[in-house]
Amino acid sequence: MLERYPALTYPRYRRYWLASLASVGATQLATLGQGWLIFELTGSALQLGYLGAAAALPNILMTLIGGVIADRFDKRVVLMCTSAFTALLLAVLAWLDYAGVVAVWHVLAIAALISLTTGLDWPVRVSIFPQLVERHAFLSAVALNSFVWQVTRMAMPAIGGLVIAASDTWVIFAFGSLGFLTMFAVISRIHVAMADHSGASPLGQVKEGIHFIWTSPLFRWLLLLTFVGMFFAQSHIQIMPVFADLLQVGESGYGYLLSAGGIGSVVGTLVMGGAQQQARLGHLLFGSAAMSVVSLFGFAACANAGWYPAVLLLSFTTSAFASTFMVGSMAVLQLTVPDALRGRVMGFHTMGYSLMPLGGLFLGALAELLGAAAAVTLGGGVYLLCIAWMVFSVPMLRRLDGRSLSAA
Repeated sequence: MLERYPALTYPRYRRYWLASLASVGATQLATLGQGWLIFELTGSALQLGYLGAAAALPNILMTLIGGVIADRFDKRVVLMCTSAFTALLLAVLAWLDYAGVVAVWHVLAIAALISLTTGLDWPVRVSIFPQLVERHAFLSAVALNSFVWQVTRMAMPAIGGLVIAASDTWVIFAFGSLGFLTMFAVISRIHVAMADHSGASPLGQVKEGIHFIWTSPLFRWLLLLTFVGMFFAQSHIQIMPVFADLLQVGESGYGYLLSAGGIGSVVGTLVMGGAQQQARLGHLLFGSAAMSVVSLFGFAACANAGWYPAVLLLSFTTSAFASTFMVGSMAVLQLTVPDALRGRVMGFHTMGYSLMPLGGLFLGALAELLGAAAAVTLGGGVYLLCIAWMVFSVPMLRRLDGRSLSAA
């Protein structure tokens, strides 16, 4: 284990990684609870889309600033502040829900404030590794970070669904608050070197990051493909309560649907973790992206037919293929981005995760008009067309060689 993941031999990274399990698990619980609470209050797919917009737009607006902060300031202090504020917001939501006075606008407002906070938090998380481990352990740190997200996505929805069925959503938010308090307590005891404050102004640094992405074809096209996939295809997760209602499986079934996708994500992460040095890495990325759409088509068709076991299986395969692409593309970018631009460029990459809930607004509106299955099929079709166009029009992506990237 330690030979394959040498980052775990570094005490500071090990403590950070374990604390991340608590805070990322809390994030998964909060997302689950907010989605189910909104659907309980309204029964509307469009309202789930509004929740997605609230969870996405503030993050997108803040991310570029967050990337500059990640490159300029004390990452430990930033993470302490974001963790404490998120814990407070979830505690407030738990109290409102427990007291029986929670309204839709409460959930949307708190989701937006958490999203604003993660716009500062996420760029720090994806750029902190060089300050916790040495260069030879860097890739294992990135892989382990992805593993945290995928494992919690696998376990927490199932646990959360059972907790909601046995108690109420306020319990989910209370546990989420405790998770972020744990992150705050641990990160406050980890020393991280201060970043260099010299150089360009904050606005100049933002422009520098955008200019690098725009003038680097690898980053420009790979980020575009990532963003399209998140917005049009992976955003189906945002309206998963609608599918749970369509299949008549209740809270626990909703949790199992999300957990099936989480298990698939873990498998995809492990597959890509062992394939990053493949000579035909570009083919693997395009192939996994295309297969995620094919599986998504099957997911929508089986959900419309009411075949719950098949939907669970296809939720697994959709997420497995999507995760293979996402982890692989992130590894390519991490291996090629200059260290001085890491916070800004990789912070820009995290916008893809915000586009997923924002895409839920698009799919939620379509679901109100056409039905959930038709909406997801249409979104997947847009992504598949983008994949096909890039296969033939951007040969540099198709020719990506993992061996040369790892040796650079």
